[in-house]
Amino acid sequence: MYERKVLLGFIRAHILHHAVKDRGIYGVEMMEELRSHGYSISPGTLYPILHEMDRDGALSCKEIKVKGKIRKVYSATNKGEEVLQRLKLFIKELSEEVLE
Repeated sequence: MYERKVLLGFIRAHILHHAVKDRGIYGVEMMEELRSHGYSISPGTLYPILHEMDRDGALSCKEIKVKGKIRKVYSATNKGEEVLQRLKLFIKELSEEVLE
């Protein structure tokens, strides 16, 4: 249970990273990306995280039409980019300490 709570924080950081780097993400693509790194995540876990990050102002959501279907694309806001920069410093310091 505790491990899952920690991993959910890492997932949020990973989402922000791709929202900045890729200039926008969508749910299925992000689930595949996270799975490629060993995270086991379901739509029932990912989408509430995306909605929460949108509500909190770290991401903004835009609906686009793709092959006749509506897709929600999430992009990092200025606030999200600032949070990611601060997180990178914490991640770097923590990883250097934990992995030494």
